Amino acid sequence: MDLCNISDIRALLQRHGFRFSKGLGQNFLCDASVPEGIAQRAGLDKDSCVLEVGPGIGCLTEQLCMRARKVVSVELDVRLAPVLRETMAAQSNFTLVQGDILKTDIAQLCRREFGQCRAVACANLPYYITSPAIAALLESRCFDAVTVMVQREVARRICARPGTPDYGAFSVFVQWHAQPQTVLEVGRESFVPSPNVDSSVVRLDVRKAPPAEVCSERLFFRVVRAAFAQRRKTLLNCLASAFSGECSKTDMQQCIGACGLDPGVRGETLSIDQFARLSNRIGTFTGNI
Repeated sequence: MDLCNISDIRALLQRHGFRFSKGLGQNFLCDASVPEGIAQRAGLDKDSCVLEVGPGIGCLTEQLCMRARKVVSVELDVRLAPVLRETMAAQSNFTLVQGDILKTDIAQLCRREFGQCRAVACANLPYYITSPAIAALLESRCFDAVTVMVQREVARRICARPGTPDYGAFSVFVQWHAQPQTVLEVGRESFVPSPNVDSSVVRLDVRKAPPAEVCSERLFFRVVRAAFAQRRKTLLNCLASAFSGECSKTDMQQCIGACGLDPGVRGETLSIDQFARLSNRIGTFTGNI
């Protein structure tokens, strides 16, 4: 059975009485070069273990099983369990976990299934859970790399540099945890049913240590979120609003100036290093660390 052949896909789904769910954002790959390309770029070897999110009917899963020691796939849709039992029957290193990745204790799952094995994550993410799923995978601190297929505009946001229109709080969050790169472009014609957008595959090589020193990671991300909360406002006005009651506007201006920044600058121009210095200064000034 060719899991990327449209005729085979339709016959498979018909046998199991399966219908696509728009609510779950289900679009299955029908271009064999895509799952192969993703698996090739995911940083796998025969000693790797893979956590896959959203295996669908298993076209990417099959490629992962060919390259890794073990593949554990988390699937929300219970209707796909019998489909995967058929398509993955020959893969002795495959395990299906029924559940919602956003409600899963990822660290506990990896400890149970992988032990001390080197772990990577790989997923063709439904668009509606893209950001929270990426956040959950990175914050679990379980993986050497996270390779995900996402909507193309999300990939641009993930990889965006300071001062560009796509740069935002999510860019900083991902780049704090990992070094991202787009490794594959995937057109909408590669899916059935075809979505209304194109996709990109992004590999996130997880950092061994943060890219900057901060007194408080919680405060760092609070500053970042505040800086991007109202993009048309200056950095000073954004931070003064977010920290009102803790720091006067004049004092906040002094914190910004002490970091060598113009208070009239906008948050979208700041690098991670600049955000780190600023959050440390604010933390020292307010004692909020």
